[in-house]
Amino acid sequence: MTHAVSPLALPFPDMPAIGGVTPHVARARYKVWDRCDLTYVTLAEGTSVAGVLTNSKCPSPEVEWCRKALVLGRARALVVNAGNSNAFTGHRGRQAVEAIAARVAGHAGCQPSDVFVASTGVIGVPLPVDKAEAGLDAAFAATPCGWRDVAETIGTTDTYPKGASTTAIVDGRTVTLVGVIKGSGMIAPDMATMLGFIFTDAAVDPAFLQTALTAANAPSFSCITVDGDTSTSDTVLAFATGAAGNAPLVDADSDGADAFRAALADLCRQLALLVVRDGEGASKLIEITVEGADSDRSAHRIAMSIANSPLVKTAIAGEDANWGRVVMAVGKAGEPAERDRLSIRFGTTQVAREGLAVEGYDEAPVATHLKGQTVEVGVDLGLGEGRATVWTCDLTHGYISINADYRS
Repeated sequence: MTHAVSPLALPFPDMPAIGGVTPHVARARYKVWDRCDLTYVTLAEGTSVAGVLTNSKCPSPEVEWCRKALVLGRARALVVNAGNSNAFTGHRGRQAVEAIAARVAGHAGCQPSDVFVASTGVIGVPLPVDKAEAGLDAAFAATPCGWRDVAETIGTTDTYPKGASTTAIVDGRTVTLVGVIKGSGMIAPDMATMLGFIFTDAAVDPAFLQTALTAANAPSFSCITVDGDTSTSDTVLAFATGAAGNAPLVDADSDGADAFRAALADLCRQLALLVVRDGEGASKLIEITVEGADSDRSAHRIAMSIANSPLVKTAIAGEDANWGRVVMAVGKAGEPAERDRLSIRFGTTQVAREGLAVEGYDEAPVATHLKGQTVEVGVDLGLGEGRATVWTCDLTHGYISINADYRS
């Protein structure tokens, strides 16, 4: 089923090629659809890799494969399958991943452990090896493509392709970072969000790349939610080819390390917000800021409690300033909170302060704010210095429609 493009969609940006990275797309025909659904990316010898993977206790074989391969810190290829997550498929799923890695390794002249594999789509259906191998053979012969083609090929229920890029000065050289991501539903990550892939021409030691990506993930991918559901397949991988020729970044004291980390953090935040903008059925992007908490961790848990509340999300969908639902979500989070210190705002308008509604507050600016495509909710607990910001979207009839017929 084809769904209308999200009203919150942003246009796909112009994104430069990255030295040492060559993407290809092909049709494996994992589903009955008229589109490419297999992505094959070759990576120059010496490419470093880092990743953050789902904390689901029922991970896909692809996640388990990547987790083991990441220990080695090197990569020569990436394969992404769309339309079939290959999760909860037992030994058949594991054999499919092994077959993909072996076929790519034979073609690229590398070790299977240098091949990273990710899949997304329906859970519980083994990935058909014959279709994967035919798709790979087509990809091997395909003309290299652009980033928009990759972004479109890795999508499932996404309504628009998602990508972003940025640059940094490292060791006196300009390095470039680009990223593509897919995700629209089953988004409530403990680490990442669905499938995201970042490529840079910077030379970066694998251990430092992992440190930088882990730090960038915390305020970005781990601060978004669409529906409170964590995927079995969530994967974000970062690849650094070294083609820019800078002295390798090995630790925080390396020349340009701070600039690279800042650029990576900015890229991850851009990609994360693109996912929320494409939340299934979404009509509003919601930013929730919690401050005055016992700790940053406590603030984050409270913010996610608000963001995942169906009552909060439906109220905002209906443009109803029902701040009582925010109080409810704060109270159920299980974190320190005192009713008589709690304050709440919509946009810049304070609606409740110190446990009471603000007497005689003007609801007109609140109503105007809620009619916009971006809604801000602020909570001050009045307890400490803890602070967090998370992003979500509203909950509409569109979410039900999309997910009620997902397998059809």
